Amino acid sequence: MKTIPTILVVDDIPTNIRILKKKLLKENYTIMSANSGKVALEMVEKNKPDLILLDIMMPQMSGFDVCKILKSNPKTQSIPIIFLTAKVESEDIVKGLELGAVDYVAKPFNFAELLSRIKTHTELKRLQDNLEEAVSDRTKKLNDALNDLQGAHNETIQRLARAADYRDNETGMHISRMGHYSRILGKAMGMSDEESEQLQHASVVHDIGKIGIPDQILLKPGRLDKEEFEIMKTHSVIGAELLSGIDSDLCRLAETIALTHHEKWNGKGYPNGLSETDIPIEGRIAAVADVFDALTSERPYKKAWSVEDAINLLIKEKGQHFDPEIVDLFLENKQKILEIKDRYAE
Repeated sequence: MKTIPTILVVDDIPTNIRILKKKLLKENYTIMSANSGKVALEMVEKNKPDLILLDIMMPQMSGFDVCKILKSNPKTQSIPIIFLTAKVESEDIVKGLELGAVDYVAKPFNFAELLSRIKTHTELKRLQDNLEEAVSDRTKKLNDALNDLQGAHNETIQRLARAADYRDNETGMHISRMGHYSRILGKAMGMSDEESEQLQHASVVHDIGKIGIPDQILLKPGRLDKEEFEIMKTHSVIGAELLSGIDSDLCRLAETIALTHHEKWNGKGYPNGLSETDIPIEGRIAAVADVFDALTSERPYKKAWSVEDAINLLIKEKGQHFDPEIVDLFLENKQKILEIKDRYAE
């Protein structure tokens, strides 16, 4: 149902307001009126009109001043303003349009002309409002769809992580802690909430490539020999290949982490021997989170290290295995990390 446009008439001369109200009411417009710029601004704050007929030459606050204030406010800047004035010099017309007015009608005005312009601009305003509403509605639907898709990607990542658990001695608690540690460190590195949460979800599949490692190597209770370790190292590439080609920011991030979380700051890691900041920040964060949790977790082939011993190793390997800044941030956020460790204890 088409709504009746509301017009605010602003003029310091009561006769002008009375004449305009009488004529516009006959055209079935809803009319508001103000006899000063100050009153007009107060009225607009309470009830936003669809169009403003604004006199320029008013005491205390000119129409130019009122227009400038309205156009500087995001809540009122979209209201079309038509100046009604005896000031018809070109510089005044230009000034009014530069301030944001949509039209300029000289006094004494021809009502048929004024009415035509009012109809034009109220209809344009209606179309603009409808477009903005349609865009807002469409944006909401797209965001809802993206959230659903993001949820599906998160679920896929979690299921992949569980699949890796079935073949490895590592537990679901390890990947949960790993994700939370990574989120804390990502946030400490300056990532936004959204970015650090993405990092948390993506890091849980850092070892997904172990699905492709033979059982006799993956499940071996003792130390791997040189040849076995070379095969084990391929899990980073296998993991990246499993996650590649998926049109998802989350999966692309997970691919990066799977490929680079065994790179070392000094360039002696694998698979590509990257060093320092050539290693993606997500891989550097995952490296610290993964090693700390692996050291402090008990496995069939080893006892858990104490927190103190694990932290001492991080400090010892600062600038060698690990990014020095991330180790420092780990130490600064140690309490948060230990709370996660206790919360997700095996």
